[in-house]
Amino acid sequence: MVTNKTFTMIKPDGVENGYTGAILEKINAAGFRIVAMKKTQMTRNDAETFYEVHKNQPFFGELIEFMTRGPIVAAILEKENAVEDFRTLIGATNPLEAAAGTIRKLYATSMGENAIHGSDSDENAVIEGNFHFSGREMF
Repeated sequence: MVTNKTFTMIKPDGVENGYTGAILEKINAAGFRIVAMKKTQMTRNDAETFYEVHKNQPFFGELIEFMTRGPIVAAILEKENAVEDFRTLIGATNPLEAAAGTIRKLYATSMGENAIHGSDSDENAVIEGNFHFSGREMF
């Protein structure tokens, strides 16, 4: 399945540090169209469900605490080759390894607090987008 949509969320650190506007500006400048967007706060249950794939990892508890400590901005983005192009725009998970000009190079402070999430596949974009925008036909 190939889609021209992807899912992103500006994580609590990105929102707390006041980077939401700058990040959205970079997303728009890269040619993405915002199809849906909302500011919300994940409950513990939401975060545990969303990150269930990581439940057996040693960082799971810390991840859940981080993702529930403040609001996020979730969005569905549209562009040809959306998933791959967005992954390039956000940069490597580790901001020290992220390319110059990427969102994580500019706004992340660590691997754990890396400002933004981007779906890693077309399939996960659909799952993640539907998780945050239930009841809507986004994909």
